Amino acid sequence: MKIELHRIKIRDLVDGYVDDAESGVRGFLGLLDIRPAYQREFVYKEKERNAVISTVMKGFPLNVMYWAKNPDGTFEVMDGQQRTISLCQYFNGDFAWGELDLAAKYFHRQPEDIQRKFLDYELMVYFCEGEPSEKIDWFKVINIAGLKLTAQEMRNAVYSGPWVADAKRYFSKSGCVAQKIGSPYLSGNADRQE
Repeated sequence: MKIELHRIKIRDLVDGYVDDAESGVRGFLGLLDIRPAYQREFVYKEKERNAVISTVMKGFPLNVMYWAKNPDGTFEVMDGQQRTISLCQYFNGDFAWGELDLAAKYFHRQPEDIQRKFLDYELMVYFCEGEPSEKIDWFKVINIAGLKLTAQEMRNAVYSGPWVADAKRYFSKSGCVAQKIGSPYLSGNADRQE
């Protein structure tokens, strides 16, 4: 597998950001599939999401991310989906951020210099090229830290495909019909595919 480090500004990452049930979650001018079939749902809570934004705003290094490069020139997030979506959602105005000395504000309400600081922050992203089996093996290796994948999330990554992607769409999202109907009979979390 070929692995190469790139620096990507947040402004480039959020360019073309869309989170839609039909077209999926995309960014980076539509070239980046932020939630490919083998990825789990967004599971960060407010605390983790705000920590990502605080890290960027303080200019601290954010953990590296890994994108799989496809033969057609597009990319898939292998590692960093939770951080990527947190950044994109903040830019998109889905939540406000603030710290003890700053009142929580939506991105578009921040002063121009704060917006610029956020957008000019450089993410360290490894582009990974290789065979599908190499990508899955690498996905397993890089996902041993952070919010650990459940056994079912790992199985869905290894055995990804149209059937699994369709099943996740109906059974692994918060508020989905299956969850509403079956939740009294289940003890697991649909977002974590339990």
